[in-house]
Amino acid sequence: MNKIRVLIVDDSAVVRKVFREELAKEPDIEVVGAAPDPYVARDQIVALKPDVITLDIEMPRMDGVTFLRKLMKHFPLPVIIVSSLTQSGSAMALEAMESGAVEVMAKPGAAYSVGEMGAQLADKIRAASRVNVRVPRKRSSAESTPLACRSLTASTNKIIAIGASTGGTEALKDVLTLLPADTPGIVIVQHMPANFTKSFAERLNGLCAFRVKEAEDGDSILPGQALLAPGNLHMVMRRSGARYYVNVKNGPLVCHQRPAVDVLFNSVAAFAGANAVGVILTGMGKDGAQGMLKMKEAGAKNIAQDEKSCVVFGMPKEAIASGGVDRIEPLPHIAQTILDFL
Repeated sequence: MNKIRVLIVDDSAVVRKVFREELAKEPDIEVVGAAPDPYVARDQIVALKPDVITLDIEMPRMDGVTFLRKLMKHFPLPVIIVSSLTQSGSAMALEAMESGAVEVMAKPGAAYSVGEMGAQLADKIRAASRVNVRVPRKRSSAESTPLACRSLTASTNKIIAIGASTGGTEALKDVLTLLPADTPGIVIVQHMPANFTKSFAERLNGLCAFRVKEAEDGDSILPGQALLAPGNLHMVMRRSGARYYVNVKNGPLVCHQRPAVDVLFNSVAAFAGANAVGVILTGMGKDGAQGMLKMKEAGAKNIAQDEKSCVVFGMPKEAIASGGVDRIEPLPHIAQTILDFL
């Protein structure tokens, strides 16, 4: 079996050492080099030909985002961003995702143990190694204009539930920015670390026709608003009379994830039933497949992103195989399909 060849780019000698030691435990992964800055990394990429790169954001001489943009232009490779849990670190990590990075994770520290970090990093490397790297393109103004709203006033009790993982930050942006201002309430799980989801929600809020926020416990699900599950916490939908709301809570990992798409989808099946539209976007693994089937059995209409437009055709593939999907659509058609179902 050919091992996945990894290059670590980080100015911290401690981080490089920890990553080497943790990844050495994985039989299918080999660290072929470690670079303290992008200039050394540039030469190692040419010489070592890695399959995947882990990249720090805040480094001397050249920051990670600038290096990533150069890399995507001249030598595109799957890149996993490894960032601190600071506000500036998470904002720069999101810039990196827009510039072509396929995953983001937090540096080891108080957020989780080194062992948990090692297992998560290995999973992300495996996912990244399967990615067909695409150079990001800017959408035209016509492609970015929200779709014409057909009167949805009779559909205000509807719920849109969306799950995504690897490649999902850009896929979500492409879908949400096409939905009109009075779209029914949206609940979203995107696999991301704690702290990063707040910055991601704020970025989407500045791009969408409706409000986007990181969910807080007890938030109502309202038309013209999207709630994003906080990193490292599950989000479930609840109903009290005519009011839909969310609970944000701790709990065991589900499908190796917290937040997990299955946790959200199962609750939507229970409390919204036929009033829901489910969407599963690009990502590795099977999170969301079981919950999407439950949603369909409860009467919901479900959409899966097609293989060609996915960064990783894992989660949509599993949802399709489970029998929970009504329509398979390329990413640019998903917003319109949501409106059709509504």
